Amino acid sequence: MTDTFPAIDAYAFLSDTHSAALVGPDGSVDWFCVPRFDGPSVFGRLLDRERGGAAQITVVGAGAAQRRYVQDTLVLESRYLTDEGAEVLVHDFLAVRQGSRDEVPIVAERRLVRCVRVVSGYAMVRFVVDARPDYGRGPGRWRAQGTGRWRLPELRLLTNVAFRQEDDRLLADELVGPGELRTCVFGYDGATESDLEPGDGERIFRRTCDTWRDWTARAAYDGPGREQVLRSALVLRGLSFDQTGALLAAATTSLPESFGGVRNWDYRFTWPRDAALVVLALFRLRHAQEGGRFLRFLLDAAADDPYLPAMFGIDDVRRPETRLPHLRGYRDSRPVRVGNEAFDQFQLDVYGHLLDAALTYHELSGGLPPEGWERLRHWVEDALGRWREPDHGVWEIRNVPRHYVNSKVMAWVCLDRAIRLAEHFDDDRDLARWRAERDEVHRQVIDRGYDERLGCFVQAYDSTALDAAVLRLPLVGFLPPEDPRIRSTIDVIHRRLGDGVALVHRYDTREVDDGLPGSEPGFLLTSFEMVSCLALTGRRREAQQAFDWLCARAGDLGLYAEEMAGDGTATGNYPQAFTHLALIEAALHLDATGREDTLQKWARVPEA
Repeated sequence: MTDTFPAIDAYAFLSDTHSAALVGPDGSVDWFCVPRFDGPSVFGRLLDRERGGAAQITVVGAGAAQRRYVQDTLVLESRYLTDEGAEVLVHDFLAVRQGSRDEVPIVAERRLVRCVRVVSGYAMVRFVVDARPDYGRGPGRWRAQGTGRWRLPELRLLTNVAFRQEDDRLLADELVGPGELRTCVFGYDGATESDLEPGDGERIFRRTCDTWRDWTARAAYDGPGREQVLRSALVLRGLSFDQTGALLAAATTSLPESFGGVRNWDYRFTWPRDAALVVLALFRLRHAQEGGRFLRFLLDAAADDPYLPAMFGIDDVRRPETRLPHLRGYRDSRPVRVGNEAFDQFQLDVYGHLLDAALTYHELSGGLPPEGWERLRHWVEDALGRWREPDHGVWEIRNVPRHYVNSKVMAWVCLDRAIRLAEHFDDDRDLARWRAERDEVHRQVIDRGYDERLGCFVQAYDSTALDAAVLRLPLVGFLPPEDPRIRSTIDVIHRRLGDGVALVHRYDTREVDDGLPGSEPGFLLTSFEMVSCLALTGRRREAQQAFDWLCARAGDLGLYAEEMAGDGTATGNYPQAFTHLALIEAALHLDATGREDTLQKWARVPEA
């Protein structure tokens, strides 16, 4: 059973910014949730090969497809060659069209489209639609509604494929000749009802490609890893929810950190810890509108909370964590979870990420309104009242809260950025008190967070365990890159938590009790952050070597999951926003090396 699953990073990611689909290398849509990203799956074979359901297209007699994204788009192209010499192209995409550049430049048409065209020869093409709504708990009983029209409560299918119904599945075997086109359009969540003409698939295809290309063309970047950076930007845009601007951490739930283990989480939510990197990266790539919209979402979503949450629903609605025991999970990794209990955790670091994003946005655009600043002041005061408390940390460790060093550093970031914003707004009401508290946080971290014997910042006060989260210290300006404690910390983390050329583990599960059995492979966020740290400290050759190694081990379509084993096997949810953000950050640090005026934009320098 377990070896029948495609590799996680072999899946193609499709998005219309409202929902997402994953297409396997065998031409099967194995993941598709409606009516939006965080809705129940109707195709969920990703998490159970028997019960999940899928929409499959098979070119009979063909070998493995040659796959690529149509350039500068999220449109998948699969090219098949049959034993008889026929050539077949399949295009898969979630349809979008251009909207208002000033408001919502990408509009979801809420249609999953699959187009099959025979370029030459004749090919037998097999179609199977096996919908299993509500995460496989409900049968997909299609109802015919006229020629080429089928309906479920969750989906409508418009097609020129002559399907027949067997039990709950739709099946068809069609001989397709040169130039002929077969199209399946799965409409969801209010997609426009219309007749499907033979040429409609081509028209929707061209419109979708033009929309993505227009968005990508706004970026101007010619530095290291250009192709990976622009692909990562597309992934981030695809993970941005059209209705609110919220950024999903990933498009999936319960893809395991270790196969057969229990470290399986739902990542179809928004974490404020992404905020500063999102704003900075998107502004640098000339996508300021998306960065600003994400920040506004966070400010609005947190407005009525008594404390700043560790995460948000993409519509600011919280989803309690539950389990789906009827699903086997990817490669028999149970439990399969829906929702995430991290909603209820206290994570001190989120205050720093939010204030860092706000300062970045204001410095780059001047667009933070006075009322936004007043709202942020509330969170600064909240952080002031809580920074001495233990928390669950950036890794959301599910046991007793501790005084995590990274959390305290981000409390310092919160106060440091608040001071700078107050100066921008000529607001001196609390500057003296904030400066005193900021300096106290700094002194405490230096006194209790650095182990002289190890020569390294540690995971938590009164601990000798290591944590790659402290790699962010020079990236946020807590200490300058040339500080010997930073250089030593980088060396110790590289030696003790490093794995091969470039992988870096978050922490060692043998010395850190995180409340869960098992271990995890290298963490790609911290691996790319090591690249940034090496670049900042003048070790550019090492940084470039590690960056190249990581880029060479992306999936064949250039996408990353959350983690990676030493042999390049991808694990964890996919595609992972944090990984692609850290890739962009690392590339920009490499690009800025040696250009001090540019470098200062990426490495915050502490005030004298």
